Amino acid sequence: TMSKKSKKNENGEFSVDKDNKVIDVLELRRTAKEAKRYVILMRVLALLAVILILIVAVAYAISYFYDKFGSFTVKVNKYDMIQQGLALSETPEYNRAEAVLNADIVYDMTNISGNDLPDNIDMVNGSHNGDSFIAYTFYLINSGDDTISYEGEMTIENVTKNVDEAVRVAVYKNGEKTVYGKTKSNGGGMESDCDSEFLSSTIVMRTSAEGFESKAKDKYTIVIWLEGNDPDCLDNIIGGTLKLGMDFKIIEST
Repeated sequence: TMSKKSKKNENGEFSVDKDNKVIDVLELRRTAKEAKRYVILMRVLALLAVILILIVAVAYAISYFYDKFGSFTVKVNKYDMIQQGLALSETPEYNRAEAVLNADIVYDMTNISGNDLPDNIDMVNGSHNGDSFIAYTFYLINSGDDTISYEGEMTIENVTKNVDEAVRVAVYKNGEKTVYGKTKSNGGGMESDCDSEFLSSTIVMRTSAEGFESKAKDKYTIVIWLEGNDPDCLDNIIGGTLKLGMDFKIIEST
């Protein structure tokens, strides 16, 4: 039998059909192009997989550091620090003034009663957490030459499992203590162990000062705990997380 791609010549020898040869070349070219497209497609898919892995890794890293340093953060406006000298420090000497401070986190916090907090909890600088509470003392300092007025606001930046329903935040400003808590979940007003309610679902409190002279210092101690006597301190908030932030800014300078 003869192949369709060849035929006998006058001498009885087989010769290659030119038309069939052209078809073979075209098929080879098409196959080569398909192989090239396949290689390109595989490279694109590999690149997309790498990009996706990087995105997931970055998201995980952000989440990790967010949780690790996220229990309480205090900041001053960087412009106010650079231009007016409003700064933060963990010590009254402020050998190193900062624009951002982070309290140490407490892992696996359990509920306690606010009555069990140490009496001298506002007498220690920096982070001084207990097993079941976060305590952080810092100083807001006017290191500039002008007299200023400032305001500060504490906000709930992230919360899960409604843990904020049972949380308490004590703010000591120059030794004066105020305990803040969320309004009762049944709408019945302020919790009995609190001095003030959260201002909103995302704002804990505000503070301010006028006539804050050059070299003046305001001392703040922030204490955060889960109040065991709160009716909302139930098993369904176990594993919940809370991130609070406090921001200061100058509102007037003279």
